[in-house]
Amino acid sequence: MLFHCVVGGRRTEREAAARARLSRSGCAIVQALPSPADWPFTRSIVPAIPATPAAILIDDLHLAFPAGQTSGTRLVLTQSTYQLQRWLDRYGASQTAVVAHASKAILARAAPEAFAGRGPWSRITIEEIPGDDEAAIPPIADSALQSVFSRPPAERLDILRRASTDAGHANPAVHLAVASTLMELDDLQPAQEALEQAIEIAPDWEAVWFEYGKLWLRADDLERAAERFAEAGRLMPTFSAALSNLGAALAETERPEEATAALEQALRSDPRGHPILNNLAVIHREQGRLDEAIAAGRRVIALAPAFVFGYYNLAHALFLSGRFAEARDTYEAGHLRDPQKNPVQAARLAVARAATGEGTRAAAEMRDVFSRVPADVRDRIAEETAATLDALRSLAQVTASDLEPLRAVIERTEK
Repeated sequence: MLFHCVVGGRRTEREAAARARLSRSGCAIVQALPSPADWPFTRSIVPAIPATPAAILIDDLHLAFPAGQTSGTRLVLTQSTYQLQRWLDRYGASQTAVVAHASKAILARAAPEAFAGRGPWSRITIEEIPGDDEAAIPPIADSALQSVFSRPPAERLDILRRASTDAGHANPAVHLAVASTLMELDDLQPAQEALEQAIEIAPDWEAVWFEYGKLWLRADDLERAAERFAEAGRLMPTFSAALSNLGAALAETERPEEATAALEQALRSDPRGHPILNNLAVIHREQGRLDEAIAAGRRVIALAPAFVFGYYNLAHALFLSGRFAEARDTYEAGHLRDPQKNPVQAARLAVARAATGEGTRAAAEMRDVFSRVPADVRDRIAEETAATLDALRSLAQVTASDLEPLRAVIERTEK
């Protein structure tokens, strides 16, 4: 299939460019139904494969991805990586041509993964027209549901609940939106009830099981979360977010082999997914597969140079493999990018400095760490550091005297 997206410019320019590309296919152009503005409230958004080659136009694709919810609770039906993967799954082996157009500015805010090539976007060609006149973008139709994600959670919940008891009663997407808003408000029991209603209507819809997995994550029940994410992945094997969450949950419940399999499956649909690679790197490291951990870690920071914990996790694997100078430099690269200056990682940087002959500087940095953390955190850092220094003493490549300034800081703390 062809999937192409025109961004930038005025809306009239985008639409003209999209139609021109579709016209070259020689097929009659049909509009995508439902409209993108309705996707968050519609289970079936992808038409059946036409009997003959078709050219499908999606107007104003950015309307499908409203981004008004609190971070971490965003409804899956408003996420581009899920919705567009469904198009690729349906049309991937067909001769269908799909061309969309969207505001670049709005898409960058609502679906930044588009410009990072994440998930289905790795298979979508983006054509950019200079400029992006947001004033020329038509507003969403005057519908309470279509504009609901721009409203505060409590107001949104009231609108959605009315919809779920009216025409939307048999619409599982509306129940999912209710559940997502309740999770945003940290009201988990009613959210579970809304999810159960959605399951009763659509037990074979992966989106329902994904949202249910998110609920159990918020409830800190990783076993139940893993079960729901696994079902979502079974129903949609290309659902990278479900498989990534499944892998993370399995890793936390000490099932590394299953976690690795889930993450590798997620990566096949999201080859530029640096969080997936980062989780794989951590599992490899914890299983003692340091070369694999390092290789995955290097891919993480290549894909996401601003991802701080990519550097920290790579540095930890390098340190464990005895590559202390590389570990020091990588810890430092993470520390420089880290606005929070994570104290545990800063302490590990100090240890790496000591292992590479910078004992005095290491001691000064550790004193700075201890000066800005509470006593319980300081004690945990001191305990980890003391154990690491004991292990370093036995290595021929480390000069014992370089460790002494840092050892002295730890001993004063322990007293």
